This record gives sequence, C-alpha cells and structure tokens, in this order.
Amino acid sequence: VQLQASGGGLVQAGGSLRLSCAASGRAFSEFVMGWFRQAPGKEREFVTAIGWSDESTYYSDSVKGRFIISRDSAKNTVYLRMNSLKPEDTAVYYCAAVRGWGDWAPLGSWGQGTEVTVSS
Repeated sequence: VQLQASGGGLVQAGGSLRLSCAASGRAFSEFVMGWFRQAPGKEREFVTAIGWSDESTYYSDSVKGRFIISRDSAKNTVYLRMNSLKPEDTAVYYCAAVRGWGDWAPLGSWGQGTEVTVSS
C-alpha cells in the first residue's frame, strides 16, 4: 500500500485541522490503519488507529477526546480530524497500515508525512 498524507499547516492553539491519507495499491480495506507523528527531536510515536470499519478506533492518551480518526473505503482514504490543538501537537504526521489490531507497528516503509505546526 502506497500512502500520501496531506492537510497539514499552521494553526493557532485551540484550532482544528483535518488530515487526509490517500492509499493506493493493495485493497485498502484489508488493513488496520494508523496515524503516527514525529515531533522535532523526538521519536516517532503512535497516535491513533482504525479497524476495518469505523466501529473500532483506538487513541493514545495524548489525543484522546480531541482527535477523531475515520476512513472512507470507497475513496481509499483515512482522515484525522484534530480539534483543540495544542503546541505539543506540532509534528510531522504520517499514516501507515499497521500489523493488526493492538499491534501498532507499521507495515512497510513510511510514506510522505504532512507537517502540522500549532502556535501558542
């Protein structure tokens, strides 16, 4: 699966953004999909995942209640709606297919990320 994230930008604290991840290649619906992020000078971290339908989602504690992951299988796209953004959400965001539910390790290589900057 080839992945392309987009939708990043500069936003003030408290604002919102919606990221998109367009997938091509293998059947998109086969995979649990995740969003990850890497802040400057930090390791890449897992943010959220969605199962084969919208009914199963998982969020890291740092974004729970503020971010919403969704998918549109017809469009082969995963979305990340980010609300109540904080400066500590500043990072490059990546999407990836993951090994399975509860195993958030990414499959394959990383696609191009999208940069999110939250100003205070």
